[in-house]
Amino acid sequence: MDCRIGCGACCVAPSISTPLPGMPNGKPAGVPCIHLTADRRCGLFGQPGRPTVCEAFQATPDLCGTTSGDAFARLTALEAATA
Repeated sequence: MDCRIGCGACCVAPSISTPLPGMPNGKPAGVPCIHLTADRRCGLFGQPGRPTVCEAFQATPDLCGTTSGDAFARLTALEAATA
């Protein structure tokens, strides 16, 4: 599945525990990544500094549901379950 323009749930809901450009300590869950673009897409997509966890993420109907709200709820629940 392709990412939804305007979603950005994967750039906000999960924590990132590894450094990324401009965020040397990663980011906490619920905080938008500084590389989230105005149309809520990853500004590091395809760039060498993109964290491995972000590279590995695959948007799927199970993770993202049918709406951006579904994606935020599901990724937030997954973050809480794995914290």
